[in-house]
Amino acid sequence: MLTHMALSLNISAILLAAGSGSRFGGDKLLHPLPDGVAIGAHAARNLIAAGLDVVAVVKPGDFPLADMFEQEGCHAVVCPHAARGMGASLAHGVGARRGADGWLIALADMPSIKSTTIASIVRELEAGRDLVAPVYKGQRGHPVGFGKRFGAQLAALDGDAGARDIIAAHKGELVLIECDDPGVLHDIDRRVDLAK
Repeated sequence: MLTHMALSLNISAILLAAGSGSRFGGDKLLHPLPDGVAIGAHAARNLIAAGLDVVAVVKPGDFPLADMFEQEGCHAVVCPHAARGMGASLAHGVGARRGADGWLIALADMPSIKSTTIASIVRELEAGRDLVAPVYKGQRGHPVGFGKRFGAQLAALDGDAGARDIIAAHKGELVLIECDDPGVLHDIDRRVDLAK
């Protein structure tokens, strides 16, 4: 007797870590939080705890950050065009996992997202949804999940808009997941954000 088994899709996380951190004063992602763990390491650990293959995209010459991500269990890739903006880094990361069935796009300066929230987005992608994002108290947050059909559009991004235009063009298809996770809204841009 044959039993029907759910197909487990190959979803890759793309951790965007190629920014300059200028508003923070540089080396933002290596800055330790009160527990002594770096901001970027926390973001990576949350994705890995959700069972994902993680590609961390860094800028050229950022060897300490690339090393840290590799030690955390990520695959670090250097985006030669990182200075062009988030879109270029995102496209480079997706290109590194072009064979995936979907991508979870995460920001390395968001260290407080629960792995359970991440896993819930992955489950929606595995259920056939093509565009998924978390919502906390009515506000859409990160990370955002994209199904395979968006691969070519993601890989063609450039500049600093990231995937914003893709989401806007398909907002009717966006599946919003309510979550009790303020971390989906909390990014660290400046040192004052550390206190939040």
